Amino acid sequence: MIKSTAKRVPIGKHRLPPLPYAYDALEPIISEDTLRIHHDHHHKAYVDGLNKAEVALAQARAGKDYTFIKYWENELAFNGSGHILHSIYWTILTQKGTGGEPGPDTVREITRRFVSFDAFLEQLIAATIKVEASGWGILAWNPSWNYLEILIAEKHQNLTQWGSIPILVLDVWEHAYYLDYQYQREEYVRRILELINWNEVETRLDLAIRGKLPLYLTM
Repeated sequence: MIKSTAKRVPIGKHRLPPLPYAYDALEPIISEDTLRIHHDHHHKAYVDGLNKAEVALAQARAGKDYTFIKYWENELAFNGSGHILHSIYWTILTQKGTGGEPGPDTVREITRRFVSFDAFLEQLIAATIKVEASGWGILAWNPSWNYLEILIAEKHQNLTQWGSIPILVLDVWEHAYYLDYQYQREEYVRRILELINWNEVETRLDLAIRGKLPLYLTM
């Protein structure tokens, strides 16, 4: 029997992870006000919604009453995806000038898949800008094919490719940028790339290649 050593989060006990930097650390690209609202309110709402859905589903199982199963499964997918993606988002951002350069494995895998690093950036920017309504631009490791892929999640509860491991995510829900950039999504996407923590990206990629899910959540 294979035993997992990973910490398991009890049902309904997910917690909002603290930011790995101060609220003003990403200025002027992301303002302190935006970061506070985004983390303390929007991300927290996903955590609270996830916990509520897990408890409701546990009660449904115990009572064998699945009258509202569709609603709670949708709540689980929406809020769970929001919690996971935001938890990654905070870790792959850092104060400008402190994120290092793309690591050797990151450069190797990006050029293997996208021919050049510049071509990769062009595709990532274009894909993220063109996300319809709200969603995410995602660089993910696909273990089925052993290469990186750029994905877009227009509704993050609808998974794009099962089993792909997010390595770098860019949030283009309006709450991520509207206070600072209004409707100028392209400017926001281009500026936020200045904050990428390439050291974290390299770590996440290395773990994914080795078949280990990168850790990014707390209880």
